[in-house]
Amino acid sequence: MPMSGLTIADIAALIWFFLLTTGYSYATSHGKLAQSGIVHAINRRRVEWMTIMAMRENRMLDVQVVANLSRGNAFFASTSLFITGALAALFGNVEELQLMAAKYPFLLQTTVFMWQLKVLFQMGIFIFAFFKFAWAYRLSHYTGILIGATPIPSGRNKKICNSHAERAAELAGLVERHANGGLRAYYFGIAALGWFIHPALFMLTILWVVGVLYRREYRSRSLAVIAGDGAARK
Repeated sequence: MPMSGLTIADIAALIWFFLLTTGYSYATSHGKLAQSGIVHAINRRRVEWMTIMAMRENRMLDVQVVANLSRGNAFFASTSLFITGALAALFGNVEELQLMAAKYPFLLQTTVFMWQLKVLFQMGIFIFAFFKFAWAYRLSHYTGILIGATPIPSGRNKKICNSHAERAAELAGLVERHANGGLRAYYFGIAALGWFIHPALFMLTILWVVGVLYRREYRSRSLAVIAGDGAARK
């Protein structure tokens, strides 16, 4: 084992992690998968929502819905900061973590450097999540502004109202896109806990997590309900 403690198995696990996470994110944002799934289905409903919003005078309900979504993003952004702070404290006491891990035979014994690297890796995941949720939180405020700027409907300004509705729906879609990226980071962060035990377990957990994400986004009963195709999964 090299002085750093970084083995071929660790390198392979990291490559496997980035291949699966970036590959899944790319596949679900481009091509056929981007035209299906729960994200695509909810985007269609979002366009319907904003179209109806532009047709009514009272938009308080719409603003309330956006505010509720905004609070959810704020919660996850602040939680990401708390987790990052806890990991930073753990990084400063990694020697004690190594001594404690030596008491458990199922944990792979390694160097202080490797424990620090694993903690830093987790910190990177949740810092990424924070930026995703923080930007989603800000964009949700902009979505509320676009809703407020939508003109009151009349016979003469139908095109203007529809244009505002389309832009509001598109911006709300960006809110969802960034929030979804943050939520996926939480899933991947859970999978990365396997690295603290063994690189092979890390590789298995990330594969399992990606499988869970695919099942929920493309083969779930909730997708059938949102899409309204009447083919709810059992």
